[in-house]
Amino acid sequence: MITKISAMMLAVVWSVPAFATHPLMTDDTCVQGKGKFQFELNSEYTTDHEVEGSIFEKETGGNVAAALTYGIADNLDLSVESYFQWSSLMQNGIIFSDEKGIGDTTVKIKWKFFESTRDQFSLALKPKLSFPTGDALKGLGYGNISGGVMLIATKEWEHRAVHCNFGYARNSYSLAQDRALYKEDIWNASVAAEVHMTNKLRSVADISIDSNSENVEFPNRVFVVGGLIYSVTDAVDLDLGVKAGLNHAETDTSILAGFTAKF
Repeated sequence: MITKISAMMLAVVWSVPAFATHPLMTDDTCVQGKGKFQFELNSEYTTDHEVEGSIFEKETGGNVAAALTYGIADNLDLSVESYFQWSSLMQNGIIFSDEKGIGDTTVKIKWKFFESTRDQFSLALKPKLSFPTGDALKGLGYGNISGGVMLIATKEWEHRAVHCNFGYARNSYSLAQDRALYKEDIWNASVAAEVHMTNKLRSVADISIDSNSENVEFPNRVFVVGGLIYSVTDAVDLDLGVKAGLNHAETDTSILAGFTAKF
C-alpha cells in the first residue's frame, strides 16, 4: 500500500506540463525575443481508475502551474516554473492518501540554435534544472536537484505547424524508498500539430510516449492531447484541452486549461 500511494503522488510531479504551447505537452522552438516577457498560468485536473481483484482504486488530482519567461537574447529564453499540486487515492471508497502542496521549482533555458527562414524549419535545445522546493516525504518532489535536456524541432507552413521533441531527464531522489521504487533515467518523445482555423482560433493535437518511471515491468506511458487555443488579443491566449491515456500505465483522463500573456 505504501508503494502504491507513493507512486500515485509522484505521478502528478511527472505529469506537470513542460510549458509548451498549452495545452500541448510538446514544446516548440518559439522564443520571446530580447527583453520580452511571457507569463503562463496553467491547470490540470486528472482522474484514474484501476481494478485489482476485488479492490477498486480511484485517484483524483491536479495542479496549478505558473511560469515566467524572459528573452535574454533574440534566440535565448530563461524561464522559472513552479506549481501547486494535490492528489487523493481511494480504495473501495476509503481514503488512503490525501496530499497537497508546493512542488519542485524548475529553471529552464531555451536556445534556438538553428533557423532556416526559407524552409521555415528550426531547432532548439532546452536544458533544465529542478530544485527541491517540494516535500519529498509527501511525494511532492524529488528531494534533490535533478536535471534534463530536450531537443526540439519545428516545421511551419502558412496556417499550420508540426513540432517534435526528444528528451532525457535524470531524476535524483533523496529518499531510499523512492530510489528503490523509481528509475532515475527517464526519456520521452512526442509529436504535435497545430492548425490555424481562423485568425484567432487554433486547433492542436499531441501524441507522446514517456518511459515508465517505476522499477517494474510496466509499459511506457502513452497518451494523446487535443484542444483549442483562442487569441483574445495578439498578447493574450486562452486554451482548453483533454488528455487521454492510451494504456493502463498512463492516467485515464485529464482536463487542461490555461492562460498566456506576453509583454
